[in-house]
Amino acid sequence: MQVFVPCDAVQTEWLVKYAIDTPKPIYLRLSRDKFKDLYTSETEFAPGKGIVVREGTDITVIACGLMVGNAIDAAEELAKEGISVRVIDMFTWKPLDEELVLKCAKECGKIITCEEHSIIGGLGEAVCSYLAETCPVPVKRIGVNDKFGCSGTAAEVLKAYGLSAEHIVEVTKAFLNR
Repeated sequence: MQVFVPCDAVQTEWLVKYAIDTPKPIYLRLSRDKFKDLYTSETEFAPGKGIVVREGTDITVIACGLMVGNAIDAAEELAKEGISVRVIDMFTWKPLDEELVLKCAKECGKIITCEEHSIIGGLGEAVCSYLAETCPVPVKRIGVNDKFGCSGTAAEVLKAYGLSAEHIVEVTKAFLNR
């Protein structure tokens, strides 16, 4: 089973075409909210390969789905305070781009994962499991904690679960002790 979580319309279109042409089971998780456009039709995607959407040296944020846009927004805010954040679009986390995760762990030393999903069984858990065996570094997971859901607009639900760019900024500063 391959698991994909696109972050914009271009990536979603590519993944739907990939799913149609691939004779393997594929789980494609989509958001109900409108995505921030990040890619063009010329962008090349590859299953099992994450994309560095912003370079940084202090910490890496590995995100998927609409959280990629929030991570970019958070990185831009943090840059104003002198914090250099690398942002990875891990639209494919099964298979996980282990090479990229390992590179980020070695170069930045701390990782935050961001997903619009339960922290149990999602991207954060995949990253933590891999790093625990290869390169143990501190990891903070931002996602839906193990609790009952709530209702509201997409923006209200994201805020209620701490999935906003502002929350990513707060968590990153605390994680870096700044």
